[in-house]
Amino acid sequence: MSAGPSPTRTRIASLDQFRGYTVAGMIVVNFIGGLLVVHPIFKHHNTYCSYADTIMPQFFFAVGFAYRLTFLRRLQTLGVGPARLAVVHRALGLILIGFVLYHLDGEAKTWEDLRQLGLGGFLRQGFQRELCQTLVQIALTSVWILPVIAASGRTRALYMLVSAALHLGLSHWFYLEFAWNRPVIDGGWLGILSWSIPMLVGSLAYDAIISREDHARWRAAPGLLGWSAALMVAGYGLASLGGGFAAPPFTPPAPSHVVDLWTMSQRTGSVSYMTFSAGFSLAVYAAFVVLSDRMGFQLGVFRTFGTNALAIYILHPMVAQAVRPYLPKDAPFWYAAAGTAVYFWICYILIRYLEKNGLFLKL
Repeated sequence: MSAGPSPTRTRIASLDQFRGYTVAGMIVVNFIGGLLVVHPIFKHHNTYCSYADTIMPQFFFAVGFAYRLTFLRRLQTLGVGPARLAVVHRALGLILIGFVLYHLDGEAKTWEDLRQLGLGGFLRQGFQRELCQTLVQIALTSVWILPVIAASGRTRALYMLVSAALHLGLSHWFYLEFAWNRPVIDGGWLGILSWSIPMLVGSLAYDAIISREDHARWRAAPGLLGWSAALMVAGYGLASLGGGFAAPPFTPPAPSHVVDLWTMSQRTGSVSYMTFSAGFSLAVYAAFVVLSDRMGFQLGVFRTFGTNALAIYILHPMVAQAVRPYLPKDAPFWYAAAGTAVYFWICYILIRYLEKNGLFLKL
């Protein structure tokens, strides 16, 4: 195991701003997705990479960045065993929160239904789809990459390639059909293999930033953009292996397109989608490196969301449920925009209140 670069003791403004931007993007696209007036690029489609589909990989990128930072810090202060145990404890906490938020599949309405279902039936039915969403995916992927999170960049890159190859092989064997026809959410249980791509890319971005003095972090931006371009081209290249050039990213495929192993799809957690999105995340983060670490530009709303991301993730669906009853799907643009602004404002006020009172939800 490599000790890696010494972890920073100062907050990295670009990470907080990037994470805050990602949270803001999440609460917006999650709210407006059902409105008919909204452009398709801001909705999830599962057959190509829309803007909405870039948000979740950015979460994993930010998690990978912070994961590398905190793990190296614990490694220095606590040692290998306690550092690894802290990751497992955090993962279990996230899974528990996920269980409360997402619930299990199916139900038993009577005692007789439960008896007939049995333990085997419960295990087959209860865990197929709903539970395996964002927080649970983050938890499981963090454990999956735990063996290499403190290793060299070369080792992490190799682990990422092996994980991608495993996902492709299992998808070709059976998982693509399973994931698409269920349908699973966010890649399902084997998504940990492909979600490791943006998470490990985030850990590599951390190395690029921390290898420089605080005042010179912005000098990492050109290198980050170079790797960003390489990953996005690679992701698009993979998406084109299904036969002919794929539709450009953020562009719907032809109506005749059939989802296959190479299609960019958040539903299946495809390797092409994860690779392209990891590159896109890297480009967005590089922009924040220049804006925040070089120019000192910071938005208060991004700071508020970025430093309390778990809290807003838990609260924003409740706010949405409070606002939605009088926001019909076919509302005109002006009314939909007003409703979205009210929803966003309430989310911000709640998290800002927590921030002002020093209340931060962390695992």
